[in-house]
Amino acid sequence: MLMYYREDRPCFGSSWGSLSYDDRSMTPQQPSSAGPASPTPGTSLRSGKVWRNFGRNQSCVPAVWERPTTEEELVAIIRRAAVTGRTVKAVGSGHSYSAIACTDGHLLDLSDYSRVLHVDRSTGLVTAQAGIPLWRLSEELAAHGLALEVLGDINYQSIAGAISTGTHGPGIKFSNLSSSVRGMRLIAGDGTVLECSAELHPEVFSAARVGLGALGMLSTVTIQAVPAFNLHAVEEPLAMDRILSDLDDLIDNNDHFGFFWFPGSKLALTKRSRRTQEPIRPRTKSAKWFEEVLVDNYIYGAACKVARRFPPAAKTIVAIASQKSAHDWIDRSDRVFATPRLVRVIEMEYSIPREAFPEAFTRLGRLIDSIGTPITVPIEIRWSAGDNIPLSHASGRDSAYIAAHMFRGEPYDQYFQGVEKIMSDYQGRPHWGKLHFQNAETLAPRYPQWDEFQAIRKRMDPDGRFRNPYTDRVLGLVDQGPS
Repeated sequence: MLMYYREDRPCFGSSWGSLSYDDRSMTPQQPSSAGPASPTPGTSLRSGKVWRNFGRNQSCVPAVWERPTTEEELVAIIRRAAVTGRTVKAVGSGHSYSAIACTDGHLLDLSDYSRVLHVDRSTGLVTAQAGIPLWRLSEELAAHGLALEVLGDINYQSIAGAISTGTHGPGIKFSNLSSSVRGMRLIAGDGTVLECSAELHPEVFSAARVGLGALGMLSTVTIQAVPAFNLHAVEEPLAMDRILSDLDDLIDNNDHFGFFWFPGSKLALTKRSRRTQEPIRPRTKSAKWFEEVLVDNYIYGAACKVARRFPPAAKTIVAIASQKSAHDWIDRSDRVFATPRLVRVIEMEYSIPREAFPEAFTRLGRLIDSIGTPITVPIEIRWSAGDNIPLSHASGRDSAYIAAHMFRGEPYDQYFQGVEKIMSDYQGRPHWGKLHFQNAETLAPRYPQWDEFQAIRKRMDPDGRFRNPYTDRVLGLVDQGPS
């Protein structure tokens, strides 16, 4: 599959420190200095130092930059912030590409709060600290004969960041990663630690599984792992007409299915996989490097740069890219789900009801034809099962996910706003970690449990300790929630 590196735009400004973002127009305003590395574990670094996310597209200057190593340190930081009136935000790998992690108060780098604390092989329950990245969690699970039930197509995110934004993978039989959470320790705005599960504080637990970091600070997460499994993956180009005519069969009769469609092409690159007891038959290291790194990243990235300078070349690039040869392999599940992302793009992703996809996709094609600007980055399509999490993109419905991309440096407003308008006609819900133009007023009617979430938010964080301008925009201010 084509690999691409995801990027959107910088963060917004308010009072305590300095953030770089115009939230209304999403216009970048870069900070004046790159700043040093983060503080050493267990220490604080004060004032004037720039934090940037993984893609270097989001940045902020926190008043205090901290690197906790224990839950006790997390609690102490939040209590200090309550005294000073500052806000608090945590970052793991910095792999959210919206402004969800930015703060001008206390920034908590969880890089050294990232251990697996307990593994129960008999039940599959695994408890880990909030900062552990998914790739390392997957490696540790594999050592115990376990695996995550599903993963997205990148695995750099921390476990807390992944569940807080509703990270999902492909497969109509499987819900998002948050649905696998069985318990958590959540620190409220006053420093109180709540042990949450379906039995303990169930209403808080339900909301915090996709909490946008707005309900409290996740300290530890207990997740339901499954016995380790292999996937037999097949990647091949298929005609779009065939995909659309056989869509239900492709979705329902594969454990995992998705495709990349190049606008203007009659072909799409499909990836389907099924769980298997067969032994692994991985691609050789050289074949994997050639396919995933050289072709899908460097050659494709260079081709996109050519298309930016010489737009007539775009159609040729799309035609070539969409006709890659078919291949298959069997490997450990996490090695099939996740792939490298090196080419920089910006991204918008929406979830819509499964049954709305064919009509929405047809309209998307007409939109692209009307824009006239060549689009060389593919649209990614996936499906996942519904869940009952209040602010999950798939809450209450099986969902199709439509992700639109533009190559970095290309104007995207017309395209993304057009995509968003179409998605809104189907009660589309934007990914919390990616670009969108929505606000609390437009989002509230799309989530049946919106008011319940707001009530929990007001209870857990009445003083807005975990707010930032992004949550103000998409959730509203804390005191705007119901009593």
